[in-house]
Amino acid sequence: MKHPYLMTPGPSPLAPQVKMALGRDIIHHRTDEFRNILKEVNSGLKYIFQTENPVLTFASSGTGAMEAAVSNFLCLQDKVLAVSGGKFGERWAEICRAYNLDVSVLEVEWGKSPDLEDIKEILDKNKDIKAVYTTLCETSTATVYDIEGIAGIVSNYPAILVVDAISGLGSDVLRTDEWGVDVVVSGSQKGFMLPPGLAFMSVSKKALSLAAKASLPKYYFDVQKSLKSYEKNDTPYTPAVSLITALKESLDLIKQESIEVRWKEFSRIARALRLSLEEMGLAVFSSSPSSAVTAASLEGAKAVVAKLRKEYGLSIAAGQGKVADKIIRIAHMGYINAQDVAAALFLLEEALKKTGYKIKQGAALKKFQEEYYV
Repeated sequence: MKHPYLMTPGPSPLAPQVKMALGRDIIHHRTDEFRNILKEVNSGLKYIFQTENPVLTFASSGTGAMEAAVSNFLCLQDKVLAVSGGKFGERWAEICRAYNLDVSVLEVEWGKSPDLEDIKEILDKNKDIKAVYTTLCETSTATVYDIEGIAGIVSNYPAILVVDAISGLGSDVLRTDEWGVDVVVSGSQKGFMLPPGLAFMSVSKKALSLAAKASLPKYYFDVQKSLKSYEKNDTPYTPAVSLITALKESLDLIKQESIEVRWKEFSRIARALRLSLEEMGLAVFSSSPSSAVTAASLEGAKAVVAKLRKEYGLSIAAGQGKVADKIIRIAHMGYINAQDVAAALFLLEEALKKTGYKIKQGAALKKFQEEYYV
């Protein structure tokens, strides 16, 4: 009997407490009972985001919050910079173009992090840029960006810094207020150990000053409306009641362990996994690897991923875009732990061996044990 392992970079497995919460009777959202839950959730989100600023919740995928982070702070034809080193950096540029903004794109080699001097040079030449859009973890390449360094540069200009932390939040270190990040967006189905369906956005005072003058069209994803309700522990429209109830359980779990402990644990798992894949004979794809997901170069990746899912019950991901069939991606986020990663290595080795790849049999799992259990 196959035991299912969900180790894709979203959705990720659900914690048992989350599953139980999802099975509770639904309650009406315009009640004190739900407002008290939302109050605790709002406080918990601030902790995970490492901010004292409001963190708004929308019933949508993370892309909804990305769009809100464009439509709420800008005017038609405003200049923006999108840092693009993968599919999700490309998404920032696509959303900005959909709103008829003047988009400059910093193209970054896939698998590498952006050069801070390149960002500074663009901002020096375009001092009227209103927003810089980038990612914490570029999920498509398993690459973490130096957000602290980028924030240090952007803080010297009028532009706000907007960060997609949809996959990285909870695994990769992010100190929103300490680093001076203006807007952070995320989603429920990765580090939060929840199903898809919730999106989050933290908003700084600098960003709110732009929101007061923004004229791009919006209705549902309106920060001003959301903030008015937020102050009363309410929402302007019908919230995803069951998901928010389950989110409270997830946030409680994270706070009990502490975000710092989770950062260290996922970093430790990620390092051991990278070394194990290299011991197997696979090259790590990213030169700036994330603690949320690891990518390794593998020609014919799609067939291996399909075999793992069908024959072994292990769900990992192939690449996207230009690296669609050239890399595999293994997640370590949310409710995924070291034992899950060890199982994935064992099953990956079996699948590669039976598919005809030449690998060092038994080497990866042994290396993982040596590096993680020290």
